[in-house]
Amino acid sequence: MTDGTPINVNTATAAELDAVAGLRGHGFEIVRYREERGQFTDLRQLDEVPGLTGKADDGRASLTVGEG
Repeated sequence: MTDGTPINVNTATAAELDAVAGLRGHGFEIVRYREERGQFTDLRQLDEVPGLTGKADDGRASLTVGEG
């Protein structure tokens, strides 16, 4: 993230996700959700991760779901 490249929520580790504003402490839950339900297709799906509703808004500019 230091180079300005958005972090892909579909490939990032829990530690990488924890480094994003608004996601600190939720990386593990995001990865677990992704493993159980499949890849994210839209960043709005982060609101479906338990405990994360509305908290990811600050970090969305630093995130992506990747290319197709």
